[in-house]
Formats: sequence, structure tokens, C-alpha cells
Amino acid sequence: MEPSTEYVAFEAKVKKTIYIDNLSPQVTKAVLENAINQFGNVKDVQFVPTYFASCGVCAALVEMESAKQAEEIIREMGDSPLMISGMPRPVRARKAQGEMFEDRPKRHQRTIVCRWMDPSHQHFELAKKIKDLTKKHAAEAQYIMELQLEEEEKLHKQQSETLKTNYKKYELIDDVQADGNVKRLKAEYGMTLNDH
Repeated sequence: MEPSTEYVAFEAKVKKTIYIDNLSPQVTKAVLENAINQFGNVKDVQFVPTYFASCGVCAALVEMESAKQAEEIIREMGDSPLMISGMPRPVRARKAQGEMFEDRPKRHQRTIVCRWMDPSHQHFELAKKIKDLTKKHAAEAQYIMELQLEEEEKLHKQQSETLKTNYKKYELIDDVQADGNVKRLKAEYGMTLNDH
């Protein structure tokens, strides 16, 4: 059974699309477009829900002009993570997969029928194990995401404190230069300083 022409066009779109996750909730479509445009031409940005992550993490599908641009971005961001909007959270990029798109067309024209499984059915225990395993994996993913968010929060606080400290140092230097103390010290000790 051949895939429909609509699905073939969709597969071409998937090849040109990258999945970017670990985005801050403050990142907007315009901010993401500007950040990724430095690597190539962005055709479309679509934010996608992250079901296993907490509300502090977002993801997006970014369609590029060509599959080659998408591959270059994935390679580039794999070597050096991109910080968007100055957030201390380095975003990650990987190839998009067809299952990531909510509006994906059907590959073949077939219908899937869901039904309740009777406890006496021969595969009931197997289905129950798969269901329990899925719940366990979701809990593990949530726990790992919470640990990652805690680490990122610590990093954010550390970077904020460093920034404030450096800002205070520069303010102090500016104040000393503005009130003439540097010129007096220079004259008193016979030093030559560059006025840069």
C-alpha cells in the first residue's frame, strides 16, 4: 500500500524540521525565530506541549527552508548549546519525527479500533504490565526533569549573583573615576594611566 501524496509532502516537511526542547516559558515565537535565523531561514515555528515535563519547560518544532539547513543546525547546536534570551538553560536540538506533529496526515487509509480488554483475555496481563511500565517511565521522566530544573535554578541564581557583583565593581570604578580620586592617586604616586 503506497502512502498518500499528502503524507509524502508531510515527510518532506519533517526532514526540514528540527525539534528544540528545554526552552524557557518566556521564549516567544519571534525570539526563537531570531535566534535560529542566524543559522538559516526559518519558515515556521510551532510550539508543542511537553507532556512529561513540568510547566517550566517548553519545546518547539522549527521548520527550515531545507533539510541541509536543519542538519547543520542540529550539528552546530550539538557542538555548542544555544542560550536563548539570556536564559541559563541551554536548548537542545534534534531531528523532528512525524509523531511530534499533531496535524500529521494518515500514512494509509486505515482505521484503528480501540476496545476494552476482558480480564480473562490471554493478553490481559501483558497489557497491564505495559500500562504499569508506561506509568513508571512517566514518573521517572518527571523526576529527572525536576532534578534538571533544580540544577538550572541554582545556575541561574549563581549567574545572577555574579552579574550583580560585577555590576557593583564597575559602578565603584566609575564612581572613583568620576569624583577625581583616580587623578589624585595618579599624581600622588607618579603613575601613568590610560584614560580608556
